[in-house]
Amino acid sequence: MLSCDICGETVTSEPDMKAHLIVHMENEVICPFCKLSSVNYDEMCYHIETAHFEQNKLERNFEKINSIQYAMSNNRKDNTPQCRMEVNSSIHSAGATNHPKISAQSPPKDSILKHKALYSENLTVSTKFLKCEKKQCDLSKIKASVYETMYSPPECPFCGKIEDCSQEMETHVKTKHANILDTPSEDCDQPLYDCPMCGLICTNYHILQEHVDLHLEESSFGQGMDRVQCSRDLELAHQLQQEEDRKRRSEESRQEVEEFQKLQRQYGLDNSGGYKQQQLQNMEIEVNRGRMHPSEFHRRKADMMESLAIGIDDGKTKTSGIIEALHRYYQNATTDVRHVWLSTVVDHFHSSYGDKGWGCGYRNFQMLLSSLLQNDAYVDCLKGMSVPCIPKIQSMIEDAWKEGFDPQGASQLNNRLQGTKAWIGACEVYTLLTSLRVKCHIVDFHKSTGPLGTHPRLFEWILNYYSSEMEGSPKVVCTSKPPIYLQHQGHSRTVVGIEERKNRTLCLLIFDPGCPSREMQKLLKQDMEASSIKQLRKFVGNLKHKQYQIVAVEGVLSSEEKVARRQASQVFTAEKIP
Repeated sequence: MLSCDICGETVTSEPDMKAHLIVHMENEVICPFCKLSSVNYDEMCYHIETAHFEQNKLERNFEKINSIQYAMSNNRKDNTPQCRMEVNSSIHSAGATNHPKISAQSPPKDSILKHKALYSENLTVSTKFLKCEKKQCDLSKIKASVYETMYSPPECPFCGKIEDCSQEMETHVKTKHANILDTPSEDCDQPLYDCPMCGLICTNYHILQEHVDLHLEESSFGQGMDRVQCSRDLELAHQLQQEEDRKRRSEESRQEVEEFQKLQRQYGLDNSGGYKQQQLQNMEIEVNRGRMHPSEFHRRKADMMESLAIGIDDGKTKTSGIIEALHRYYQNATTDVRHVWLSTVVDHFHSSYGDKGWGCGYRNFQMLLSSLLQNDAYVDCLKGMSVPCIPKIQSMIEDAWKEGFDPQGASQLNNRLQGTKAWIGACEVYTLLTSLRVKCHIVDFHKSTGPLGTHPRLFEWILNYYSSEMEGSPKVVCTSKPPIYLQHQGHSRTVVGIEERKNRTLCLLIFDPGCPSREMQKLLKQDMEASSIKQLRKFVGNLKHKQYQIVAVEGVLSSEEKVARRQASQVFTAEKIP
């Protein structure tokens, strides 16, 4: 513990003493007990040692007095007023007698008069304070301790040197320890150092270095806390990102499953049954809605079961004689057509209750096969055949796969078509025709060749296919060429002819399996109207799908050619039109 020799205040460390002494040097002198000010230092010292004698000195020795009182309380039982008066008198006489150096100084008279009242009042307080100490013992020790504390010469808190009075001690501290107080003496030219971080002025380079080190430690600690917080933020962000990725992958997986199931339903691979099951379900719906009589339901069901048993189409969706009717129409009633080429005779087949929504490929194969069966050039390879029903066509394609045709296509459809609603396209039609020794090939129009996504090259190719037999042909030509299987995304149709208009534009004549029999039968009337044939006509602007494929029949294959094509089908690629 360090005691200020100027005011008597006790501090715990040298830095605190340093700050305390700076206050004495820079601030106005104020009494620490009654806040008296506007007096000089000597007057203040006289005021404190006269008016606040008990408070100033007894506070320092309060612990010591208490310990002495506690030790002697058990031995001394008598606590007379005389004893207490003796203590008071001793303290009073001690306060009246000043240190020789201090008494030698002559304080101003009005200063002495100013503090007489304060002295009397504080003396009364101190007397009452001592009276409250009921067990005072060993008065001689108390007097000696108080006297020793009050009248001991001041000692330098930094170097331990003893001076005669407080003024000399203050001068000693200011001159000898100015570097510690950061206040250089007036007669020395000592450099000052500014802190580059906070601007504090230091008189010693080493003190400045320690001060700056504190700044750096504080900054390093703050940066460490920032790094910890940053690390926590990064970890939290990483966790949130992982959770987001997990949710995204889960959502993508769910969407993939839904899309796959949708595709399975769309292409008939969802194990929901095939032609037979759909036929019965749709007829039952018609009966429940009152659009089919129960007797009609049972009659159709019997016919279907018979057709499935023998594998031949029952012909309920077939319309025959349309090519002949078209020939008559173009011979008589067309004024804006320059030339028209028609395929060989072909029957129209449309979708029924059993294949609505997925059977277009099978129905177009029936149309193509109906034309080949009526063409003498294909009698040998199709001997004894009739137009098969859809389940029979599925069975025939599976047999072709088993022979080794189109293994890639077979694997995509799980090597199974019977009992499903699986779609078929140009590749399956090509495979089936090749297995029947019908010579054909696929042509792929894989991109648009005209403005606005049109395919004029497709029209030109079909024109060359039908018109290649003769030059200078008449207006209407019934060629020996079979119809063409035309496939695009989501649907397929059959091309049965092509028109060349007087303005040199081309128009395809197409059989659509989605067109019902009642509409097709309008073409069979003797007085066919132009509006009836409109449903067959497709101009260049009507075909704007991204890609088209055609299967064109060219003749009959020998057994050796069939084997060669079967081997080639394992690395088969369609002919592409640039």
